[in-house]
Amino acid sequence: MTSMTGFAQSEVRFPTISLNAGMHVIKAEVAVTPAQRQQGLMFREKMGPNEGMLFLFDAPAGVCMWMKNTLIPLSVAFIEETGKIVNIEDMKPQTTDSHCAKKPIRYALEMNSGWFQQKNIKPGSVIGGLPQAK
Repeated sequence: MTSMTGFAQSEVRFPTISLNAGMHVIKAEVAVTPAQRQQGLMFREKMGPNEGMLFLFDAPAGVCMWMKNTLIPLSVAFIEETGKIVNIEDMKPQTTDSHCAKKPIRYALEMNSGWFQQKNIKPGSVIGGLPQAK
């Protein structure tokens, strides 16, 4: 039996962009393809204080996230095309519970658990610098 451990559980990094939430700058890796979105933050053991992952969808869609193979607790903001946050959900590590957007969205932004609350960023807040889908 061969082991895929070294490959399957390696930390994958994606290109980064800068986003802003009010005065806060976020260094976000961007997951664009279905494979990148599926990989997400799996197997990461830590993430910097203002680092996150932005999931970009081709068109507004009903989106749910889960934490399979994700080792760190995260908060996710579901964001509509205008950049306005629809809802924010806290997610526990290594669970398959669904955390869903309350309406169709274009973006989901995962940050360390509690990041949005600590920065007083709530539904209705706007995230700036979001890339437009091609």
